[in-house]
Amino acid sequence: MKLAARIAVGALVVAALAAGGGYWAGKRNAPGHDEATLQAATESAGPAKNERKILYYRNPMGLPDSSPTPKKDPMGMDYIPVYAGAADAVDKMEEVDGAAAATNQIRISTDKVQKLGVRTEAASLRSLERIVRAVGRIELDERRQYAIAPKFEGYVERLLVNVTGQVVGKGQPLFEVYSPELVSAQREYALAIQGVESLNNAGSEARSGMQQLADASLTRLKNWDISDEQVRDLASSGNARRTLTFRSPVSGIVTEKKAVQGMRFMPGDALYQVADLSTVWVIADVFEQDIGLLKSGTKAKVMINAYPDKKFAGTITYVYPTLNAQTRTVPVRVELANPGLLLKPSMFAKVELAVAGKAAVVTVPVSAVIDSGTRQIVLIQQGEGRFQPREVKLGARSDTYLEVIEGVKDGEQVVVAANFLVDAESNLRAAVGGFGHAAHGAAAKTGAEADKAAPAAKGSGHQAEGTVDSIDEKAGTVSVSHGPVASLKWPAMTMKFKAANETLLQALTPGAKVSFDFVERQPGEWVITAVKPLAANQGAAMPAAGANPHAGH
Repeated sequence: MKLAARIAVGALVVAALAAGGGYWAGKRNAPGHDEATLQAATESAGPAKNERKILYYRNPMGLPDSSPTPKKDPMGMDYIPVYAGAADAVDKMEEVDGAAAATNQIRISTDKVQKLGVRTEAASLRSLERIVRAVGRIELDERRQYAIAPKFEGYVERLLVNVTGQVVGKGQPLFEVYSPELVSAQREYALAIQGVESLNNAGSEARSGMQQLADASLTRLKNWDISDEQVRDLASSGNARRTLTFRSPVSGIVTEKKAVQGMRFMPGDALYQVADLSTVWVIADVFEQDIGLLKSGTKAKVMINAYPDKKFAGTITYVYPTLNAQTRTVPVRVELANPGLLLKPSMFAKVELAVAGKAAVVTVPVSAVIDSGTRQIVLIQQGEGRFQPREVKLGARSDTYLEVIEGVKDGEQVVVAANFLVDAESNLRAAVGGFGHAAHGAAAKTGAEADKAAPAAKGSGHQAEGTVDSIDEKAGTVSVSHGPVASLKWPAMTMKFKAANETLLQALTPGAKVSFDFVERQPGEWVITAVKPLAANQGAAMPAAGANPHAGH
């Protein structure tokens, strides 16, 4: 009796351990969901009379793919059978994956995300401040240029400033002229003044007529720019001067000198030009896409090659209303002080114009945007290894950030590094092209339809094994003799692949046997995204030596 009891207790312990071990093994080998546990429970449910019909086989990674017959995925994992009685339960477990497929999410394993160097950053609210850079040239302030042009005919009697570029002060004598007309006008005025004085005791009409003559002579002299000092001297002495001295109207630089001693000049001839260089202009050429950001009063910094350690501060005073059709630029005038006369006309200048940002807007780093030319896309991280390509509408731009008007919300995580590698790894084009399409319809396919769908779509991942023949580091390509590729129905052949990054090339050596993943980035352009070394006795059947390279892919 005691022996029988002991045997019964031992049997119960063994059964309990077996059940616990089966539960642990099922949990350990589960492919990502509880389907394996569901399958084990279904298969051990009892006698054959309780067996249920298999409806189809689903992808073990939760991808929107199914098959009416048993098969393996590109990673060698068995598809999971879905039974008639468990269809509802499986559908519930697929809700998350189905939602991801419906929103065209990209799924990449966590270890592969780490290998690719994917980095994310949260979209954030910030005020975009931007620096508009332009090139320009130093020019004279047009309001500070003066021409010395006599208003009468005469001759240059003597030059007092006879060098272009000479610095002159305000009122400094420039040259003396002789003019018969000027001498005659002086004498007329002197005689008129003497006549007025001699007619002090005469009748009012005679005195008035002589005064009018004197006033007319004085007006004529003043119209010819005769100074008040010379007029007073003429009135007091009564002697006409033979020559007239012209003086500089402003302190500055003689920028042009046409006067030559002894030359004859006509009324209006500009004999000298003097410019005040204490303030100069910079005419900057700003590209048309930036011109809307600028306005009068915007602060500017000017750098000159001649003074690399100096920055000159200025202000935009005018934005010209014309555009240069050849360069697609608009001139902008920047006014700045010129202490020490360091800035010379026609000097080349680099200009930085600080543009104040508007109110805080949603922004992402510049590196987060994949620009195809017709639309802009960012990758939104939805969870560990899950990314969603999303089309965005962009606005203002700074040096490092872009405003997102539509498509991204504040706080969402966007991919800012390894965008291209994620694109290559997960068939971004196929995901974007599938916007709005149904994600799961493979369950209704017939066996013939499933066979037609067996070759992988362009851009999706494929696997192969082969031997490295040669490596071209400059071109970033590697020649591989690989075995058959079932997903593409390729035979064994030798062909060239591009490497997704330099790290992959560094991991390869000629003669090495490898297992590698690859995708079609563009029609006919095959890119290796991952490499794993194989033992020397491993590997699929390779093409014979001298086999023709694959020319059709």
